[in-house]
Amino acid sequence: MKKLLTHAAAGLLALSLAGLASAQMKPEDAIKFRQSGYTFMAWNMGKIKAQAVDGTTPFNKDQVAAAANAIAAVANSGMGSLYLPGTDKGKGWKDTRVKPELFTDKEEVGKIAKNFVEQANKLQQVALAGDQAAIKTQFGEMGKACKACHDKFRIEE
Repeated sequence: MKKLLTHAAAGLLALSLAGLASAQMKPEDAIKFRQSGYTFMAWNMGKIKAQAVDGTTPFNKDQVAAAANAIAAVANSGMGSLYLPGTDKGKGWKDTRVKPELFTDKEEVGKIAKNFVEQANKLQQVALAGDQAAIKTQFGEMGKACKACHDKFRIEE
């Protein structure tokens, strides 16, 4: 019981500090951080696609697993805290492409975000097992999770 309370207190402290840090963050920094996270994820998705889906690069289960680990890490990193008030407009590395609806349709955002994290975690698990066919299938599911948010909440270039 004492261990559970200690872990819960540590978790609450971490959440409080994360909230404080994001509250003090400049909107342009929040936009930069989230753009960087999604770019890093896209780069790793590209590595998996080349090896497990398209076959343009020889399949290397360790490289695919490393890429899936990176995707899951970003997905689980709390990216949602980078969607601060005022970050629906502005510039990070480039102009943000977030639609204002992302800040108002919390129920849909929550549903999409939850699925995104679940699919990223499942991709990680499947990649660690090393079955190329299963990775290809789960890569498709991960892509659908990404697309769900893009279709609803991202302005196309």
